[in-house]
Amino acid sequence: MAENYDVIVVGSGPGGYVTAIRSAQLGLKTAIVEREHLGGICLNWGCIPTKALLRSAEILDHANHAKNYGLTLEGKMTANVKDVVARSRGVSARLNGGVAFLMKKNKVDVIWGEAKLTKPGEIVVGAPSKPAVQPQNPVPKGVKGEGTYTAKHIIVATGARPRALPGIEPDGKLIWTYFEAMKPEEFPKSLLVMGSGAIGIEFASFYRSMGVDVTVVELLPQIMPVEDAEISALARKQLEKRGLKIITDAKVTKVEKGANDVTAHVETKDGKVTPIKADRLISAVGVQGNIENLGLEALGVKTDRGCIVTDGYGKTNVAGIYAIGDVAGPPMLAHKAEHEGVICIEKIAGVPGVHALDKGKIPGCTYCDPQVASVGLTEAKAKELGRDIRVGRYSFGANGKAIALGEDQGLIKTIFDKKTGELIGAHMVGAEVTELIQGFVVAMNLETTEEELVHTVFPHPTLSEMMKESVLDAYGRVLNA
Repeated sequence: MAENYDVIVVGSGPGGYVTAIRSAQLGLKTAIVEREHLGGICLNWGCIPTKALLRSAEILDHANHAKNYGLTLEGKMTANVKDVVARSRGVSARLNGGVAFLMKKNKVDVIWGEAKLTKPGEIVVGAPSKPAVQPQNPVPKGVKGEGTYTAKHIIVATGARPRALPGIEPDGKLIWTYFEAMKPEEFPKSLLVMGSGAIGIEFASFYRSMGVDVTVVELLPQIMPVEDAEISALARKQLEKRGLKIITDAKVTKVEKGANDVTAHVETKDGKVTPIKADRLISAVGVQGNIENLGLEALGVKTDRGCIVTDGYGKTNVAGIYAIGDVAGPPMLAHKAEHEGVICIEKIAGVPGVHALDKGKIPGCTYCDPQVASVGLTEAKAKELGRDIRVGRYSFGANGKAIALGEDQGLIKTIFDKKTGELIGAHMVGAEVTELIQGFVVAMNLETTEEELVHTVFPHPTLSEMMKESVLDAYGRVLNA
């Protein structure tokens, strides 16, 4: 007889495991199904281990510029690729164990295997259909296994995977996805990165710090296409100053493989094709939802462009089936998945006052050097929507803390509705902006106006002071510039 639950979550990435925890907190009998590794892509192969790699790069960059801080280090600092990768994998392993602990602490049953929805309210869990990228070793104690399980509510949180372009499919040797880029056996001498979204730019930045000759090819006119154009241009300038080669308005039309290198044929918008040879190529042209082999089509669950269609609360068009996180569509971000999952389960549980996810207030962060962070409307988008706006800007070069840190290149940009004073966008490039952006996210969530921000006291000396100065600049009141 099938074991019955109130809620079964399929997939244990950030969205899935947070949803399972909140479900258990609300008194619902909960299970989570996982086929590869607790914590999903983000914890094991994405958000967390890449930040560990980028931290190593940051330390290396600082060490090799020690003289800028009045310090003397003998000789040039170098990176040991095995040790850098081992540290990154160790960080993931530690957090992976933490998710297992949280499942046990919250009395969430872990079911090991691959789930298929056979009908509303029922799943069959079988052996994984493909080998795990990083097998659990050992498999966590106390988990359940293959069999049939039922639940009134089934939440699909299966995440996403790298998108492959026809004819340029990753092979694990010469053409990499982020999986291979995260654990190289040795650093290549040259690298071509195809795509300049967060994944592509972060790896480009990391490998450049490791001394690799890096070229980035982007189809659109600007790198990090979702960002404000002014911020993107400043980021590009700093990346190129570090030695990255960036080609925009261009596409890779063909890749020829050699014995230990590739030749990419790069076509620019004028039709000119230039061959670029590199030891390795990273394909970072986006991701696609993991919707296959779940039984969704047979059940009539509506999908669109490789993602499951939901109503803002995680509900699909089929009763009892829900979807959250990357598999439910963009923005494909871990923090969006977590919040979306909490909204979904609280709506299921009947928690009063639950609101649909407002995607316009989800921050985006890119952890390259320099960092980029943003929330809300870009200047161009605000104008496109017909908003009458005020724009404020404040440079890192006018901030005492930034100068003391040796990080005086950057910009804070704020966008307000001229009529109401509502903060509708904030965009940043420079040191630690991924830690600063949350201040503007909170402000937007509270529907803060410029008057409230102007009368907020920011501590001195901090980088955060630039946030207030940017607001003041939008209203012609800037004090320290």
